Amino acid sequence: MSSQPDRERGSHLRRRVAGVAARLIAEEGISNLALAKRKAARRLGLPENIVLPDDREVEAELRTYQRLFQDDVQEARNARLLRKAAALMTILQRFNPYLTGAVLEGMAGRYAEIDIQLFPDSTKDVEIFLLDQHLPFRHSVPRTDRAEAVLTLDDRDAIANLVIYPRQAERMAAKTRDGRTPERARLDVVKALLAATTAAR
Repeated sequence: MSSQPDRERGSHLRRRVAGVAARLIAEEGISNLALAKRKAARRLGLPENIVLPDDREVEAELRTYQRLFQDDVQEARNARLLRKAAALMTILQRFNPYLTGAVLEGMAGRYAEIDIQLFPDSTKDVEIFLLDQHLPFRHSVPRTDRAEAVLTLDDRDAIANLVIYPRQAERMAAKTRDGRTPERARLDVVKALLAATTAAR
């Protein structure tokens, strides 16, 4: 059974790791929370078997960091990416798009990418549509084994990942590693967020 000092030290180390991970996400563009936590632990010289903070702890530290050091810039970036996401979702309506990730959550860091989930009949349908719309894309590696493919659009404004799921998966909520159901939003919600963000600035 661990003692009170051990628990306090463990809690302190978790906060330190979460703080460094948040800075890596905000400043260096690491989008994978698990990778950011492992890199943070290494930077702090901690052993590999240390208990890492959960995603909620890192996200809380990231919000604090952005509020303290990137407030105006981060708000402008998030509004720009929301606008881009809404435009893409409008084009992709036939594929049941949902916005998810850092842009939806208002935590778009310096190198944040737009993540849009699509639920088409087939990946080929999306590829043909993008070609018809003269939207160049490349194939990226899916971050989850439930996704069938990721088509990445990269232009001067932003990088957008179109994460393709089977059509029937739209009704099934995906879970994160720590058991949470990530937020996702349809176009009407994204437009409302964008309007609120614009009005607040």
